[in-house]
Amino acid sequence: MKYIMFEDFSGDPVPIIFPRRIDYQEMREQIPYAKVLSAGYVQIRGAAFACHGEAKELGAKAAAGDAEIILEKFSRPET
Repeated sequence: MKYIMFEDFSGDPVPIIFPRRIDYQEMREQIPYAKVLSAGYVQIRGAAFACHGEAKELGAKAAAGDAEIILEKFSRPET
């Protein structure tokens, strides 16, 4: 799967995870948040997430801490 980490309107990171067949730029055009923090690929490895790679068309790459943010969002879904 691919992901883009955006900064929401309150300054918090928000990951969007989507299938590999969708281009980064195509997904970027659908999301209203102005700032892309990072982007790349996300995989489940054992009981954890791992992020790697980059989205050249967005000028962004996977960042340290992305996997932890994604895990937190899955662990505490918003209501």
